[in-house]
Amino acid sequence: MIVVRRPRDEEELAALVREASGHGAPLAIEGGGTRRGLGRPVNAGITVSVGALNGITLYEPAEMVIGALAGTPLAEIEAALAEKGQMLGFEPPDHRRLYGSTGAPTIGAVAAGNLSGSRRLWGGACRDSLIGVRFVNGLGEIVKSGGRVMKNVTGLDLVKLQAGAWGTLGALTEVTFKVVPRPEVTRTLVLEGLSEAQAIEAMSAAVGSPFEMTGAAHLPVSAGGMSRTLLRIEGFAFSVTYRAEALAGLLKPFGVTGSLPETEADTLWRDISDGAVLAEPRDRAIWRLSVKPGAAASAVASIRTRREVAAAYDWAGGLIWLATDESDDAGAEVIRKAARQARGHATLVRGSEGLRARVAVFEPEPAPIAALNRRIKAGFDPEGLINPGKMHAGL
Repeated sequence: MIVVRRPRDEEELAALVREASGHGAPLAIEGGGTRRGLGRPVNAGITVSVGALNGITLYEPAEMVIGALAGTPLAEIEAALAEKGQMLGFEPPDHRRLYGSTGAPTIGAVAAGNLSGSRRLWGGACRDSLIGVRFVNGLGEIVKSGGRVMKNVTGLDLVKLQAGAWGTLGALTEVTFKVVPRPEVTRTLVLEGLSEAQAIEAMSAAVGSPFEMTGAAHLPVSAGGMSRTLLRIEGFAFSVTYRAEALAGLLKPFGVTGSLPETEADTLWRDISDGAVLAEPRDRAIWRLSVKPGAAASAVASIRTRREVAAAYDWAGGLIWLATDESDDAGAEVIRKAARQARGHATLVRGSEGLRARVAVFEPEPAPIAALNRRIKAGFDPEGLINPGKMHAGL
């Protein structure tokens, strides 16, 4: 039976970790519990929810900085920013539809997973906006790193190190982000009927133009039965109008360029960012490949010679979502080989517990990198108490 503990503040969390250390009891850390299906199963009898560590601790619109306790719902952060005409530049995703989960995504989990949506193409990754963290390490010590401004760092950058560590290096208690202005106008251009290779070529042309895309995605089969290639332009109204017209002219060799109604476009971009475009049927494994954009279509074509997959593309082809059945290894060997050939890597983002226990969820690491990660883990969590084995066996 799994025991759930809900510390009320950072000090109580630290005391809980020290208590666990005294008993050698591993801890599974979670925020809103919306992504329990990601990562290897954690063998821990105690789950620690940071949901009670809730609230915005710092917001200075003029300085474009916001800080919040780790259990603060993402929606609360986004609402506070929207009131001041601001937003998180990396468009954090909400994976509840992908996992069929309930609860509320939290800002701490976004930071821990380095989670970024379609706007990463323009705004960078989550870790690029993260400028400060507080966390409790495996010794029950409270650690603070970073602050309210971006700094050049010499040595180990604890802020960037925590982004993407999935809580294996400590339980985040507070995070601080730089924010950006919300665009005055958003416009999404669409090309229909392109093959995947043609779509990659069109998106590459758009992103390589001077017209600044904040989104470039391809959905091979839409609800209407035709593929859609989406290109998002944002900014001041006069600028968006000019850039959209110029981009449409640039893309004439790929066909007629239309424009989506704003409401429809917003829904599509949310579906793409959240991974919801391939969420059904729910029994399929979902892979996420980060590759060289120009090699994306050929990577998927290579996989299809060995396995049936459904695909969707984001980040102008730099991100591939793949859905396939769970038979054998859910395509791990074939998919990872194609990702490496495309100068990238693959992550199993959804699968049954049995699949995630027998197949590497995150890209297997070369021996020197694995050894370095073991040393880093030992430095933060010498007893291996926090989220043990979530990312890799033995870590």
